[in-house]
Amino acid sequence: MTLIELRDITRSFPGPPEVQALKAVNLSIDEGDYVSIIGPSGSGKSTMLNILGLLDRPTVGEYRIDGVVTGSLSEDERAAVRARRIGFVFQSFHLMPRRTVLDNVLMPMLYSGVPRAEREERARQTLRRVGLEHRVDFLPATLSGGERQRVAVARAVVSAPSVLLADEPTGNLDGATSGEVMNLFDELRADGLTLVVITHDPAVAARASRRVRIADGRLSEVA
Repeated sequence: MTLIELRDITRSFPGPPEVQALKAVNLSIDEGDYVSIIGPSGSGKSTMLNILGLLDRPTVGEYRIDGVVTGSLSEDERAAVRARRIGFVFQSFHLMPRRTVLDNVLMPMLYSGVPRAEREERARQTLRRVGLEHRVDFLPATLSGGERQRVAVARAVVSAPSVLLADEPTGNLDGATSGEVMNLFDELRADGLTLVVITHDPAVAARASRRVRIADGRLSEVA
């Protein structure tokens, strides 16, 4: 079943001169797919992430996620879809520094409709899933980079989103730790989660079952 569909998506930014960051992009992603989007700096990757994550709107074209046509949604409606259907993992973790690991993973459930009575147990289960049940009371600054990224993954998936969007998820990690995080992504995909990983790293991109290249705002499937 198709989960994400981009139809003739163009995103233009006014100039002078006008810049087209995405040009007539078409992309379909099925439930359970593991897709990497690879491209150099300035190729349109960040714009693609912002469109997929409902953080920006296309200038032209239509974006559907989970059957929802997003173009006519209000900002509040877009925020609700984002909270319930999309998990985010970023290069720089974006954890709350003065909150414990457990509090960081609890936070998204305030907005995603998870009943209050379920939140703590779900957070603890998710931290066990990523191997961090022994770090629940730690602050992010006391963790290694790999541990912080695993907390970020736990926070992203705790609300059971339809898709996980990862933006350069290994960009701040060394090779061994990058491998650990990518192994976790493999496990999440095996559990049925849909993954979209945006990266400039060919080794990270190669872990996906589908690879899409972006260059000068245009997408092409990699055989």
